[in-house]
Amino acid sequence: MKGINLFKLSAGLWLLLQCMPAVGQRKNPEKSKSQPNVIIILTDDMGVGDVGAFGGKLVPTPHIDKLAASGLKLTHYYSGAPICSPSRASILTGMYPGRWNFVTYLDKKNHNKDAEQTDFLNPDAPSIARFFKNSGYATGHFGKWHMGGGRDVTEAPKFDQYGIDEHASTYESPEPDPLLTATNWIWSDRDSIKRWNRTAYFVDKTLDFMSRHKDQPCFVNLWPDEVHTPWVPEPGAGEEALKPQSEAAFKRVLKEYDIQIGRLIDGLKARGLFDNTIIIFTSDNGALPTFGGTRSGVYRGSKLSLYEGGIRMPFIATWPGHIPAGKTDERSELHATDLLPTLSKLSDVTLPAGYQGDGVDRSAVLLGKSSLRKKEMFWEYGRNTIAYAYPKGNGKSPQLAVRSGEWKLLTSHDGSNAELYNIVKDPAELNNVAAGETKKTDELSGKLLAWWKSLPRLDIQH
Repeated sequence: MKGINLFKLSAGLWLLLQCMPAVGQRKNPEKSKSQPNVIIILTDDMGVGDVGAFGGKLVPTPHIDKLAASGLKLTHYYSGAPICSPSRASILTGMYPGRWNFVTYLDKKNHNKDAEQTDFLNPDAPSIARFFKNSGYATGHFGKWHMGGGRDVTEAPKFDQYGIDEHASTYESPEPDPLLTATNWIWSDRDSIKRWNRTAYFVDKTLDFMSRHKDQPCFVNLWPDEVHTPWVPEPGAGEEALKPQSEAAFKRVLKEYDIQIGRLIDGLKARGLFDNTIIIFTSDNGALPTFGGTRSGVYRGSKLSLYEGGIRMPFIATWPGHIPAGKTDERSELHATDLLPTLSKLSDVTLPAGYQGDGVDRSAVLLGKSSLRKKEMFWEYGRNTIAYAYPKGNGKSPQLAVRSGEWKLLTSHDGSNAELYNIVKDPAELNNVAAGETKKTDELSGKLLAWWKSLPRLDIQH
C-alpha cells in the first residue's frame, strides 16, 4: 500500500511474527472440551434507549430483557468509535482502530482517501478470532463485517486470513453471501433472504455451526445488520410497505430483532449449549436517527458523535454459574478493546507473547467484582474537515475525546474547543466545567493530544 514507511512496515512484520502461533501453542483436545463457547452479539446502531432493560420505552424488548436478567448489565460500557467500521476493528484487534487507520465507515476508495483511512483491515492485524482458533476453537462470523470489501474495494483479504473458519456475511465484506446479495448493494428486494429475515438467518447459521462443532468450543461473531437503517419489516397481508426511515418501521424491526435474540437463547438451551456459553450483547455505536433523542436515553448525541450517545452502549454478559445473574454494575468502565483480553482470560485462551493491545483484562468485573478502570480510554472521529460533517447541530462533538475516571474531555485536534464533564455526576454532558477546572483540563488535554499524535497516518496524496 502507498504511504507505508519502513518503520511501520517493520512494526507490522514484527507484530505478524509475534501473533503467529508456535507449534506447541494449540490446546490439547481434552482441555478444549472444558472451555466455554463465546458469542459476541454486536447489534448495529442500537442506542441504550432501544432496550427495555436499560430504560428504553419505544418498544418492549422482553427477550433481550430476559437475557439481561440472567446475567450482568454494565452501564459504563464504551464502543471503540461512534461509527461501524472502526468500532468493529477495535473488537477484533483489541486495539484502538486508529492504530490500523480506521476512522470512519469504509466506503469507496475515494471516500476512504478523503477520510485519511485504509481500504481494509490489514490481515497482519491481531484478531480475536485467530487467537481463539489457535487455541482449539471453531470460529464463525455470521452477519455484517464492514472492515473491507464491497463497493470498489475488490482486493480485501478473505475471512480465513483473520482466523475465521466459517462465515455468512453481507455486501460490505470480502465474501458476501449470495443469498443476501442479489445485486451489488447492501440490500435488495430481490435478495433470496429478505431484509426482515436476515437476523433469523444469522441466528440459524450460528446454531447450526455450534451444533456441528459440539466436540470443540466455538467462538462466534453474531453481528446482525439490524437495527441499522433502512428499516424494512415484513409487510402484513394487504399492508403497504412502511417508509424505511420511519419510527413505525423501526419499531417493527426492533420487535422482530428481539424475537430473534429469544430464538437464539432458546436454540442454545435446546441443544444443551447455553450453560457453557459466554454471551456478550452490545452495539457497535449509537443510534441514528434518535427520534428526538429517545433512542439515546439520557445521553447527549448519537451515532457519529463522541458525546455519550454515540459511544456509550447497552452491554449484557451472561455465563450461567460464572457471571452473576440479575446484577447491574453502575460504575465499572469497560471499553470495546477490553473484550479481547477479557474473553481470552475467561476462556483460558493464551495470547501470543508479542501481542500488545490497548485493552485491559476486565474478567473480574464480568465475574462480579466491580472496579474502576485504571487506564484512560481514547477516541477520535475525524482527521480532517472533508468527510466528517455529521451529525448536525447540538450532537456534533469535537473530534477527540478521553475518559479518565470520572472525567471526560473532548477537544479539537489542536486542543481548542475543550469541553470537560464529570461524567459520573453529569452523564448527559450538560455542564461544561473546563473553564473552572483548568488543571484537569490541561492534564487530560496533554494526554489526549499525545495519544492522537502517536497514531499512524497514511500518506494520502490529494
